[in-house]
Amino acid sequence: MPYDPSAFPPFAVTVDLVVLTVRRHALCALTVRRGEPPFQGRWALPGGFVRADEDLAQAAARELAEETGLRAHDPSVPVQDNGAHLEQLATYGDPKRDPRMRVVSVAHLALAPDLPAPRAGGDASNARWAPVEELLQHGGYGRDGEPVAPLAFDHAQILSDGVERARSKIEYSSLATAFCPPEFTVGELRRVYEAVWGVALDPRNFHRKVTGTPGFLVPTGGTTTRQGGRPAQLFHAGGATLLNPPMLRPEV
Repeated sequence: MPYDPSAFPPFAVTVDLVVLTVRRHALCALTVRRGEPPFQGRWALPGGFVRADEDLAQAAARELAEETGLRAHDPSVPVQDNGAHLEQLATYGDPKRDPRMRVVSVAHLALAPDLPAPRAGGDASNARWAPVEELLQHGGYGRDGEPVAPLAFDHAQILSDGVERARSKIEYSSLATAFCPPEFTVGELRRVYEAVWGVALDPRNFHRKVTGTPGFLVPTGGTTTRQGGRPAQLFHAGGATLLNPPMLRPEV
């Protein structure tokens, strides 16, 4: 029998973005308030439909630029100015995940240093950073006395998966530096680990581990007092992508 495309039901493909940053020492995710049905008025992860002339990576990079103004970069090299780590997370294809039609979403994880207040675009009527702990605890986000509602679609599950990916990858890779500016102190890097893992770390042990891991950090030769106190040594990300030994997450 010849292949007949019309014999198969049509479906759409979207990309959803778990955009994580550290703001005020807390791990935060970018959320948008939907301006159109379905789930109009509910908070959701940013994303959109894949266009006919682009592949998945291009669609994710376009959505990232539209929502944050950041450009994606090669994940095999350290984060550059105005750049963000972007990687594919997982695929979600429950037939009932979107009430409009059959929609398969390919979620992506994006990480960047302290990002500014987001701007709403597309069909989003508002955009803001929300603490991940609050989003995961309640499955939604409310403010100004409004009731807490679950995130739209299956975005609570996607967010949870993205956060766990980030938490596990900073154990064995240099991905934590994606949350830092190009030059940073060991204390600033430690606060990234504390925000992502949700734990307090011993400063001396942390300093010993990260400075003793080959290829993880490279001294710049400069210092800073932006954190107050005595001048602190500045570092930039080294060439190592895998950490040996790994930075094991404390048990809580």
